Amino acid sequence: MVTNNQEYSATYTVRIRDGGQITIPQAVRENLAIRPGDLLTLAQFGDIYVLTKKELQIPKLAAEMSAIMEEEGVTLDDLLAGLEEEREAIYRERMNKANL
Repeated sequence: MVTNNQEYSATYTVRIRDGGQITIPQAVRENLAIRPGDLLTLAQFGDIYVLTKKELQIPKLAAEMSAIMEEEGVTLDDLLAGLEEEREAIYRERMNKANL
């Protein structure tokens, strides 16, 4: 497997089959650490197409949120309490506008 610290380049020839399917070469599957059922992103840049592994954003965002919360000393209970306060403020604001 190629890591982010290694520079690499390669060219692979693939054949389009019925239904637009291609077989991704084993070396590419290994480099991307992909398995059957994984999602990929095909990005177009002019005449160039780039195939990358689709990274799930929720786990990444959850980890970032946890790190920020820990750094700021905020608990989940703090967030939930703040959310309730914010909902009440929005409700009051909307009700005031509706009564004008």
